[in-house]
Amino acid sequence: MNQELFRKLPKVDKLLKLPLFTNLIEKKGYNSVYEGITLSIDSFRNSIMNNSIESLSENDVIEKAMSIIQKKSKNNLKKVINGTGTIIHTNLGRSVFSKKMIENLSHVLSGYNNLEYNLETGERGSRYSHIENLICEITGAEGAVLVNNNAAAVLLCLDEFSKNKEVVVSRGELVEIGGSFRIPDIMRASGSKLVEVGTTNRTHTYDYENVINENTSMLLKVHTSNYKIIGFTEEIKREEIVALGQKYNIITMEDLGSGVLVDFSKYKMKKEPTIFDSLNSGMDIVTFSGDKLLGGPQCGIIIGKKELIQRLKRNQLLRAFRVCKMTLSALEVLLREYKNENYEDIPTLSMIIEPIDNVLLRAQQLQNKFSKTNIVTEILQSKAMIGGGSMPEEVMDSFALSFPEINPIEIEKYLRTCSNPIVGRVQNNRFMLDLKTIFPEDFDTVVETMKKFNQ
Repeated sequence: MNQELFRKLPKVDKLLKLPLFTNLIEKKGYNSVYEGITLSIDSFRNSIMNNSIESLSENDVIEKAMSIIQKKSKNNLKKVINGTGTIIHTNLGRSVFSKKMIENLSHVLSGYNNLEYNLETGERGSRYSHIENLICEITGAEGAVLVNNNAAAVLLCLDEFSKNKEVVVSRGELVEIGGSFRIPDIMRASGSKLVEVGTTNRTHTYDYENVINENTSMLLKVHTSNYKIIGFTEEIKREEIVALGQKYNIITMEDLGSGVLVDFSKYKMKKEPTIFDSLNSGMDIVTFSGDKLLGGPQCGIIIGKKELIQRLKRNQLLRAFRVCKMTLSALEVLLREYKNENYEDIPTLSMIIEPIDNVLLRAQQLQNKFSKTNIVTEILQSKAMIGGGSMPEEVMDSFALSFPEINPIEIEKYLRTCSNPIVGRVQNNRFMLDLKTIFPEDFDTVVETMKKFNQ
């Protein structure tokens, strides 16, 4: 162990008095600078103890401290450029907000707001009043309420309508979503009893009717949005479930998962059950997500019969699940776009339904920017996905930019760990950026980041 190196370790107080750090304290704060200096000194002390360094200077400690301070002062949650071609990428935050949504968020959050204040009466109001009428106007529902995600929506409904009672579900609809959250587990948490009927691939009306008894509280249908069973299959139609519910005076509910307000079959895509399909069938309650195919903030939306929605509003769990002003602000703007059918102003929808020529044009524009550098690129046909556990069978034609002369593993790691993270994919031993999910305003960042790697 080199004692001379230990003696070269500078004192914390001495470094704190240096102009470099006194100026940094004004910008970053004393605690952040102090932490960076002490961590730097501790790191070099451990290296000396392990005999892993042979020389040391004060500048070495200063440089490492600066690096630590800069790294720790950066926000962990940051913007990522998505070059994967997956539109609703769960790990990358799902739906992208429109400029209008962001502008309204900034406006609402920059001061106080009327979240729970009725400006007309001067009395306390309800946070749900800002969007309930809008949701009902668009969907045709009698009532609506919001919670923080669709799992909470299902849990709230089960707690209110089916606690200590039986809920009938087809065995083929006992879905698991990301993070190992399963319908049976949510039902167990609510205190309701799961009654499975039918088989994985075939369920009939009589399967439901055979298990109905005085303790049956709900007939639940779950849309299998993240997988598809094909072949020798049969499922009970919504209208048949509704008829059974009316016959035995039992609540009927559908968990739509993603939730769609647009008929994608009009855009030469496979038909995805819409919110209108579910409501028009006569379902008493329908739940769906706000941040998947709807294209908005994370939330769970519950719509249905007015008297049932009123019961949910009185449930004590609603306060635990309630949404904040940010969610309400963004969702209201989104819903107004739907009301006016401005689908091109909803980023998620726009990417799903846009013509393939638009993607090719973006690929050509980005390639043109790279042509002014020494980085070689190629435009390749690719396949994009909707993602988010939505429409698993729908694979869309797309175009990607590949970099044939760059090591794919090295560039993939560099881009996702740099100051402006870019996430792409490695395919056929090439790193690719799919233009389905890259916006023109990010092109310069992509080029400049790649140039730094290539230097």
